[in-house]
Amino acid sequence: MADRFAAFRHSSYSRYFTSRFMTAFAAQIVSVSVAWQIYDETQNAIYLGWIGLVQFLPALLLVFVTGLASDTFGRRLVMGLAILVEMSCAAGILFLAATNQFHPVWVLAILTLFGVARAFLSPASASLAVNVVPREDFANAVGWNASAWQMASIVGPVVGSLLYGVSHVLAYSTATLMFAAASVLIFSIPKPPQRVSTEPKTLSVVLGGFTYVWKQKVVLGAISLDLFAVLLGGAVALMPVYARDILQVGETGLGLMRAAPGIGALIVTAVITAFPIREHAGKILFVCVALFGLSTVVFGYSTVAWLSILALVCVGAFDMVSVYIREILLQLWTPDQVRGRVNAVNSIFLGASNELGEARAGFMAAKWGAVFTVVAGGYAAVGIAAAWSVLFPGIRKASNLHEGNPDA
Repeated sequence: MADRFAAFRHSSYSRYFTSRFMTAFAAQIVSVSVAWQIYDETQNAIYLGWIGLVQFLPALLLVFVTGLASDTFGRRLVMGLAILVEMSCAAGILFLAATNQFHPVWVLAILTLFGVARAFLSPASASLAVNVVPREDFANAVGWNASAWQMASIVGPVVGSLLYGVSHVLAYSTATLMFAAASVLIFSIPKPPQRVSTEPKTLSVVLGGFTYVWKQKVVLGAISLDLFAVLLGGAVALMPVYARDILQVGETGLGLMRAAPGIGALIVTAVITAFPIREHAGKILFVCVALFGLSTVVFGYSTVAWLSILALVCVGAFDMVSVYIREILLQLWTPDQVRGRVNAVNSIFLGASNELGEARAGFMAAKWGAVFTVVAGGYAAVGIAAAWSVLFPGIRKASNLHEGNPDA
């Protein structure tokens, strides 16, 4: 059995982990509160689509500078400043809610700025992890990094919905304070070693992340698998519709639904940090993506609350296995001097799968209904897993995750 707490022997990682957890926790509170308040006031699923779209577009438009900033100016600095901007956005939404000016247009404008902050935060945060733990403890850190987000995904929506039930002002205030604390923790980390990019900022350097990803088919296949599977199979954006109109479980039920995938993921995280995946990693990856899709189909069809929540637990569990495998493949196959740019490219894929997936779901549901949108997406995810297993045989044949790229 591996030492499941190996990464926490390093003080810098402990602070990084806590900050990442608090940032994700606060973002979940904002997400569940804003989505519920907008849908409750407008009863129009199209706004749920816009919430995802305005948070994705900044990452797409800024992809050429976000990763380069991380590689050039230092990942700790970029991460800390991005969290401060997120704090300002949460404070802005708090002001609108407290003064009864919570209009969708103003909220979407603030969420656009929130998306800009996330565009810089994502590559810096993902890349910084490699600089605060030694290579031999990195796989353990990957499991805990994922668990930080998943634990926030479990507790954040529940706490957010409960706080919102008491007072929307209380929910947004809590998120603002948590962002502030998270930024302090990041800036308290001693400056970590980093192979800073000193190359002239030519077009080839700016495009370095895309060039590397395109050449490394294992990396390209891993991140594009997540892109299309979650883009087509994600159902998070439509949970307010299911909670209010289909399952009729209200705000508390929405919190439980949002937490359910995190519960499944956290269970899996406990297992794989104690018993890391040693063999047949590629095959396990494709099987779990297919099971993620099938679990989504069950959720889409279900009209019973307990079955819906159980299906979402399975969604999170199978997704966690694929996240764990993909993250190790990505980070250990990437040289440190381009890691920020590669993670910026990865953040575009993740943003497209999550935020753009939410936009797709919201717009489709507004036209064809929530059930059709979720079920069709689940079946599509199964198809993506099958297709990628053929298109990227290098991933399918991958066995030992820790071999990595010898040039990284």
